[in-house]
Amino acid sequence: MARIVSIGAALQDVYLIDHDDFGTNSRGFFNQIELGTKVDIDKIKFGTGGGATNAATTFARYGHESIFMGCISNDPAGQAIINSLDDEGIDSSYVTYLNRLQTGYSVVLLAPNGERTILTCRGASAHFDALNPDDLDTVYPDWVYVTTFRGDMDALDQFFTKAKSLGAKIMFNPGNLELQHTRKLLGLLSDVDVLLVNKCEAQKIVEGKILTELLAKVKNYVPNVIITDGNQGAIATDGKEVYRAGLYEDVKIKDSTGAGDAFGSGFLAAYADGKTFKDSLVFASANSTSVVQHVGSKDGILSKNTKLHNMPIEEIR
Repeated sequence: MARIVSIGAALQDVYLIDHDDFGTNSRGFFNQIELGTKVDIDKIKFGTGGGATNAATTFARYGHESIFMGCISNDPAGQAIINSLDDEGIDSSYVTYLNRLQTGYSVVLLAPNGERTILTCRGASAHFDALNPDDLDTVYPDWVYVTTFRGDMDALDQFFTKAKSLGAKIMFNPGNLELQHTRKLLGLLSDVDVLLVNKCEAQKIVEGKILTELLAKVKNYVPNVIITDGNQGAIATDGKEVYRAGLYEDVKIKDSTGAGDAFGSGFLAAYADGKTFKDSLVFASANSTSVVQHVGSKDGILSKNTKLHNMPIEEIR
């Protein structure tokens, strides 16, 4: 098993679930909720989220040594996050406490079709300059899984430089704020071993309209690239072969929150265990498919011993 450090956000999540008032219209908007009214909610569910804690959970359930680095506060939401990490056997000793701030908190308005609108107060979770890259010296990771740093390119550069100096490999799932700094982002990609983006994100890095074109251009910067495209599956390359993957299963989506995190971390969980690139894509797809069948970003995360079935995936030229 590998030692994997997940760096990024940690949030307390509360899901507001209602099948009437949270219905959507043909334009993809929630039905109107008038100001001054009271809306009865069918159900409330509490959980924890943030891309890095979601990823760390996948790595732990797979059997890897999983470590989380991120910022919270010493408040009830922060304690809920620590409890969740401890329950999964994730090392939380490198968490940074910023007690002048609140722990990040999200309210998720969940529509009946599984789509959602998320209201987020990022609080301590967005202060990546408070993290210390030198902490990696004591961890000595095999892999570092990095989610969005909210556009803090200097902090990203410091962590990437430190990770590479220790011989660690990096898997990077950038966010929209990193994609706004294209020139700096392209400079950082030379340190990245595996890049995960969706189609729209890939189009912010390079020009192109179709997946094969985008992949061909992005792989000039990173040897291993995965580009997802929602219910159209994904395209990926290990630098030698190109793989086109469909859906693992066509399932009813209860909640799409955390689907991307489950895919990326699922891939690395298998890949760091020595699975082939292709087999790692299968586990990634299965993990994401399982997660969207549950409300919350962690309940459906799979373990290493989950029995998988075949899925549409082929090598293309």
